[in-house]
Amino acid sequence: MLKTLLALLITIALILVGCARRSDEIGERLHPSENNLLPQDKDYNEPEVDMTHLKSYDGQLLIYPTEKKEIPPRPSQPELLPPDNARHWFDIEYPGWVTEKINMPVSPGDGPKGKKVSVIVTSRHPYWTAVGIGAKKVADAYEIDFKMLNANQDLQLQNQYIDEAIEEKVDMILLASMDTKEAITQAKKINDAGIPLILFNTLPESEALKYCLAWSGPDDWANFEKLSRVLADKMNKQGGVGYLRHTPVGGSPYYSRTWAPITELMVYAPEIITLVSKDCAFDYDESKDMVLQWIDQYGYGLKGIVCSDDSIQAIGAIDACKEMGRGDIIIVASGNGKHGMDAVKNGDLFAITYQSAEADGALPMKVAADWFKGEDIQPIYYLSSNIITRENVDKYMPAQW
Repeated sequence: MLKTLLALLITIALILVGCARRSDEIGERLHPSENNLLPQDKDYNEPEVDMTHLKSYDGQLLIYPTEKKEIPPRPSQPELLPPDNARHWFDIEYPGWVTEKINMPVSPGDGPKGKKVSVIVTSRHPYWTAVGIGAKKVADAYEIDFKMLNANQDLQLQNQYIDEAIEEKVDMILLASMDTKEAITQAKKINDAGIPLILFNTLPESEALKYCLAWSGPDDWANFEKLSRVLADKMNKQGGVGYLRHTPVGGSPYYSRTWAPITELMVYAPEIITLVSKDCAFDYDESKDMVLQWIDQYGYGLKGIVCSDDSIQAIGAIDACKEMGRGDIIIVASGNGKHGMDAVKNGDLFAITYQSAEADGALPMKVAADWFKGEDIQPIYYLSSNIITRENVDKYMPAQW
């Protein structure tokens, strides 16, 4: 009888221990510890990819050390300041620096190899072809499964590509949004789907940056502030300027390539006046006709022209000035494609900004690779920049696009 009772007690004890262990296992799955938030058995020892041998078509390093930017205090109500005050545009120039992140995914920490990354861009401008080349160079170096989708200036199509990437459950999306406000909806949708997001090239509104890991791209505001000072010096800080604005309306270059020079010239060369500022599609005839009208309307009061593009827009402006015998008009532009650099070399364009298209695609892909490895990343990455004139144009030849 005693042996039977002892056996029964041992059996009950074993059952209780088993239940306790089972309960612990269930509890661990339902309430994982902090250490279990990351996948287990990860390979943290992948050899580092050497990026120093990767160069863009113009012979420049593909990945430069990124530039840092000093951020001034935010005005309490920047929108109430006049548009010709630089701080009026604070939230467009400095989004992301004052943003708290929401629902950020945790890095798998197992490296970029084999990850599926969709890169969704805005248009078929040749600049974006070079962006894709740069992104692919880094993707190939890290063995990332890379796919680029081009919306061809169709916002509905860009949103469709986002939906498809979410449906495919890609490992990350790199997005150059077409519209600063629409970027908020796009970024939130991607974030809600649990897919890591890096925004690049075009700056969205600050709200969108709450839902992305990081943003990378050119500091268009600083680039055009530099460009405007070069223009002002050539104009002896006097005369009138016309602006061919960037399209589509609402994208970050639409603001930066007009208001950065206007506000900078208000301080640096207050005797230079803005004569006219017009939206201008990337169309040769439209650009040329617009400048012909300006020359007819403003005569010799028009001393300078700022173009948002160094190819089609700038060529139209150059040809209009030649047709009217106005070689005295000083033309500057954004970008450094072949048309632009050839025009600088032969004196038709006075100065352009250096903005490496390949680096614009390579940098966000490099940030993505670092994140997949579990490295800490910054919220903002600016491309390095310079101003190209006749004196240094050969350094940046041949052109990337």
